[in-house]
Amino acid sequence: QVHLVESGGGLVQAGGSLRLSCAASGAIFRTMGWYRQAPGKQRELVAQITSAGTTNYADSVKGRFTISRDNAKNAVYLQMNSLKPEDTAVYLCNSRTVFQDYWGQGTQVTVSS
Repeated sequence: QVHLVESGGGLVQAGGSLRLSCAASGAIFRTMGWYRQAPGKQRELVAQITSAGTTNYADSVKGRFTISRDNAKNAVYLQMNSLKPEDTAVYLCNSRTVFQDYWGQGTQVTVSS
């Protein structure tokens, strides 16, 4: 059974930093990443990383966010710097096997101006 457990969200002032963590278990994941969903908006990709370390970022977070992965721990991290109010959203961990996508429960990130 697959489990994804996220942590690290919270409230921060604009310009601040947060680090999200996602611990996964139950499968071997080819790609791991983070999506976000703000109220009234569609879910969007923030960043993703393959098991080989290839990364992909949304244009809106390039240069501010860094995704990393620990394959031994089946964990993925998102370091978020220079946060902006428009980064406010529920952030969801996504882990992908050959056959299926798995999602965490989400963690709230709120950036105040």
